Amino acid sequence: MRAPTRILLVDDQPLFRGAIAALLASQPDMEVVGEAENGLIGVEMAGALRPDLVILDVDMPVMNGVEAVKLIREQVMDVKVIMLTVSDYEDHVLDALRNGAHGYLLKDLRPEQLYDMIRSVMRNETPISPAVAGRLLREIRQAPQQRVTSPTVPSDQSVTRRELEILRLVAEGLSNKEIARRLVITEGTVKNHVHNALEKLHMDNRIQAAAYVIRQGLGAPAGDSWACQR
Repeated sequence: MRAPTRILLVDDQPLFRGAIAALLASQPDMEVVGEAENGLIGVEMAGALRPDLVILDVDMPVMNGVEAVKLIREQVMDVKVIMLTVSDYEDHVLDALRNGAHGYLLKDLRPEQLYDMIRSVMRNETPISPAVAGRLLREIRQAPQQRVTSPTVPSDQSVTRRELEILRLVAEGLSNKEIARRLVITEGTVKNHVHNALEKLHMDNRIQAAAYVIRQGLGAPAGDSWACQR
């Protein structure tokens, strides 16, 4: 039997933190191994406990989540980090993702959605609340950028045609399962292609890859919405 995912909760609101801990305790494949009340303590506990996953609030005293995620990822390189926020108008979405966050979610999730999001992160997917995703895409499009005149991947990156095809679908917001269905291949094959492409591009997650696709003119997402991983 696979060991449960070991989770560290970092949030400055004791009531909310306790509620999340109680919810996760009901899941046989999840175990809360620690709780911290701010980003600085969270960084220290992450180094000591070496959890599989950190659920990290964005707005906290002493050290906020955007600063904390960078330090956590530096000292525990294989840990997954999910950011939590109360609003889709956070100014730090891109900063958190650049610093290594694997997902960005609103606190109004239903319990079942939170469980699914945690499991998807542990499958190396990148869940993002739809409202946050739409804002993220708008920020990417509006940011100063230099688009290539000929939409090709730099040769030194060695990204294959198939990997690029899958990255375009990632930028459209499709999950691994949806990509597999569209291309008539297995979900495992999709995961392998995404993993290989991220390594070649020296990127940490799917959001960074999607931003790369958009900025390089390699394929534009359909519309302004970007569905979260399901």
